[in-house]
Amino acid sequence: GANSAETVGRVKERVAQIQKSLPEGLRIEPFIERTKLINKTISTVTENLLLGGLIVVFVLVLLMGSLRAGLIAASVIPLAMLFTIGMMKTFGISANLMSLGAIDFGVIVDGAVIIVEAIVYRFQQSPPPAQPPPMSELTTPPAEGTAATRAAIVYETARNIRHSAAFGEIIILMVYLPILSLVGIEGKMFRPMALTVGFAILGAFILSLTYVPMVCAVFLGTKSDVHFAISQKILDGLYKIYKPAIQFSLRFPKSVLAVTGSLFVVCMLIFGKLGGEFIPTLDEGDLAIDFRMPSGTSLTRTVEASLEAHRSLMKHFPEIKQIVGRIGASEIPTDPMPIEMVDQMINMKDISEWKNAKTRDEMSEKMAEILAKEVPGTSVEMTQPIQMRFNEMITGVRSDVVVKIYGNDLDLLFERANACVPFINKIAGVASVRVEQLVGLPQISIDYNRAKMAEYGLKIADANRLVRAAFAGETSGTVYEGERRYDLVVRLDSSYRKDIENVRQLYVPLPNGGAVPLLQIAQVSYKQAPAQISHDNTRRRITLGIGVRGRDVESVVNEIQRSIESKVKLPSGYYYTYGGAFQNLQEAKKRLTVAVPIALFLIFTLLYFTFNSLKDSLLIFTAVPLSAIGGILALWARDLPFSISAGVGFVALFGVAVLNGIVLIGYLNELEKEGITDLKTRIMQAVQVRFRPVIMTATVASLGFLPMAL
Repeated sequence: GANSAETVGRVKERVAQIQKSLPEGLRIEPFIERTKLINKTISTVTENLLLGGLIVVFVLVLLMGSLRAGLIAASVIPLAMLFTIGMMKTFGISANLMSLGAIDFGVIVDGAVIIVEAIVYRFQQSPPPAQPPPMSELTTPPAEGTAATRAAIVYETARNIRHSAAFGEIIILMVYLPILSLVGIEGKMFRPMALTVGFAILGAFILSLTYVPMVCAVFLGTKSDVHFAISQKILDGLYKIYKPAIQFSLRFPKSVLAVTGSLFVVCMLIFGKLGGEFIPTLDEGDLAIDFRMPSGTSLTRTVEASLEAHRSLMKHFPEIKQIVGRIGASEIPTDPMPIEMVDQMINMKDISEWKNAKTRDEMSEKMAEILAKEVPGTSVEMTQPIQMRFNEMITGVRSDVVVKIYGNDLDLLFERANACVPFINKIAGVASVRVEQLVGLPQISIDYNRAKMAEYGLKIADANRLVRAAFAGETSGTVYEGERRYDLVVRLDSSYRKDIENVRQLYVPLPNGGAVPLLQIAQVSYKQAPAQISHDNTRRRITLGIGVRGRDVESVVNEIQRSIESKVKLPSGYYYTYGGAFQNLQEAKKRLTVAVPIALFLIFTLLYFTFNSLKDSLLIFTAVPLSAIGGILALWARDLPFSISAGVGFVALFGVAVLNGIVLIGYLNELEKEGITDLKTRIMQAVQVRFRPVIMTATVASLGFLPMAL
């Protein structure tokens, strides 16, 4: 129930206590512990959050044009984070890469930016008059002087803009609802993130309606405020670029719509070819090898091969600090392993000290090549400690992708699985393919000749008992040591239990005296027997573990599916399934394809209640699909596949896009009420007046995430 940092701390305390009680010369040394990774991750997230916050503050102060206004909007960041941390503590959410990594201060302050900018614009257009407004316009009686006047102006402005700001924040909050619908592994990973971001936005929402107007009334509109002339120059420069574009759009609307629609279609086609993965692979810093010997290998030989692998790797790769191999299962077999299977955990130096390779993938490839050359007869799959356990937890197999074949006949399953291997190996991005060893374990088989046994007057049960007693041991009495009692077990001396010839030469006593060797009455030989029998949902199955490197998981699985299902046919009653990280991606996508449309419908409903106009709501809603164009092009340009993490980014993007639409359309409607009937005139005036808040909300939302992106 504790978080990772607390658990590691307790373990270290206990290890220190044990160390004190050990004899001199013995010591406990930690091998691969996650403290380094946890601390590095949290420090990276903390550093990026601080950088993101500083960038947002700088942009706010610069573009707002007023030092006080920028700082007021920026002050929402620490206050919202205090609220968030308190809620995280209340709901038991720990600080980690997922919970804190998705917080974008730019999105958090968007509501405050809209309100503060509107108040600053109002003060610039009409400075506070000498006399305060009538009492009827204030909720509380004003004090003497200009402070009451400023409060009245702030109240009136905040009341007019509160619909845009409040509904914008609520809509951004609502777009995170689909993430809360995720369950299973994806739910465990992304729900804390959605809750944390939701808490931050909720805190900012409350502050933007209460704290922000109050502080504006106290500090804005005074002569002592510092204004930046460069702010207006930047905005004027941007507007000079934007104005011809909007005028061209108004002059040729059909052409602009056609180009936009074409661009959207092209991006949808690009999106279809991006591929997909569950989440981007975390570089853990250390490596792990799933190291296997042929079925039936003795424990002694497995240990020897494992040590050979250690020596080879240490000789060729000075980047390795230490290697530890684990063979077999623990006393509580939560992670069952046969004795021919070894977990090789490799503790690596920092990547800045590497000489043989520059990336983890390159290092993995070189290590696999060395092991294949210097430790023949072994099978290796390169992975990472957490990644290996994560894959095993999902599907019971340590590979990135798992193909399962279900059926009854073990030999047929093994034969069909091996038939798939050559076709899978040809697919780009496949680093390794491993077939589960269901068969191939050699066993000594004794096939009795019943006619011969009848001739000698022997019974099969007696012969079996003799073989069992000779090689496995048979209870022949009881030994007492005080109050303790033990079975007395007899069997042949180890020198007579070495190989199959000892079984053949075992003498079987005859009923009438004398004895005959077992080979006279039985055929004794080696036979290939099942190494293990695996089941899923009461069906026998075999797995093909596939390592993926340099390509997204979804496109690899799709190509594997097309290839093996067309070229390796299965008999009736046998079928393929595909699992691993791909399975989690598919399940998450299925759930999101239901939850996202529901959330978008709720957003549309909110828009309708905000504007009481189906036309305005649809107009703003067009920003949702069109805003995805930039995100898709960014993924394509960076050669990144779609993942659930990218999907979360698109969800946040939709909220910001709708918010900007609300700001613009809201002001268009205000101008119409003021009597400006010409649509083009209204549009030009609206985009000019609302240019600053739209630029600011979009800029701080994107630049606030820049450190995380880098």
